[in-house]
Amino acid sequence: MATLLLVRHGRTTANTGGVLAGWTPGVGLDDTGRAQATALAARLAPVPLAVAAVSPLQRCQETVDALLDGRDPAVPRTDDDRLGECHYGDWQGRTLTELAREPMWKVVQQHPSAAVFPGGESLRAMQARAVAAVRDHDARVEAAFGPDAIWLACSHGDVIKAITADALGTHLDSFQRIVVDPCSVTVLRYTPLRPFAVRVNDTGAELASLVPVKKRRRRTTRAADSDAALGGGAGAAVAGGAGAAVGGGAGAAVAGGAGAAGRPTGRSA
Repeated sequence: MATLLLVRHGRTTANTGGVLAGWTPGVGLDDTGRAQATALAARLAPVPLAVAAVSPLQRCQETVDALLDGRDPAVPRTDDDRLGECHYGDWQGRTLTELAREPMWKVVQQHPSAAVFPGGESLRAMQARAVAAVRDHDARVEAAFGPDAIWLACSHGDVIKAITADALGTHLDSFQRIVVDPCSVTVLRYTPLRPFAVRVNDTGAELASLVPVKKRRRRTTRAADSDAALGGGAGAAVAGGAGAAVGGGAGAAVAGGAGAAGRPTGRSA
């Protein structure tokens, strides 16, 4: 089974300014976001990447530019609109403080599967196209590079939360419980019977242990790849991060970052 590294883009001025950026053009990384991407590139250096699938929005493009810079051989990359931010419609470009006064804010927070953004898309539709995207790419990567392949997808806070909820078998109405900070890594593996969430919102742990150990492969059934380890297994050393609002938020303070979980201000896509 291939391994997917889901990376959220680095921090932007929209994040710290509490603006719901959505698909607004010209929203790039701020200084902290660029530093986050550089730091993540160093953590990813020991990890061979088969391909990268990227949201077409500038903040994701800039993040992946930093992550793949100097890799030899170069990592093939492809843009996929299905990994783009939720289409927030009339909410795009407005502050979260203002949006928190809208009647639909409570629906987005408490019953997101019923939320349809005026002039935009529903959170259900966003989840469906994002999950389809990662599953499509994952199947192609495994077919082309084998079950030990590792690949990267760079997307946005709400999108990664929705993909992660699906992988966890969690209803979309609970996806706001998942935290995805800027430049965090969420690691998923899709097997024939179930996905596994290996890491969620990892902002500091080493990543080299994700690389499969080269060994003689025993003949196993595909079903065996889908089995969970009874008793929990031996695992690997993992450290995580923290940081949740519409659009994903600015995350925990890192090298001058902003935002705290649960506040309706200072957070955006």
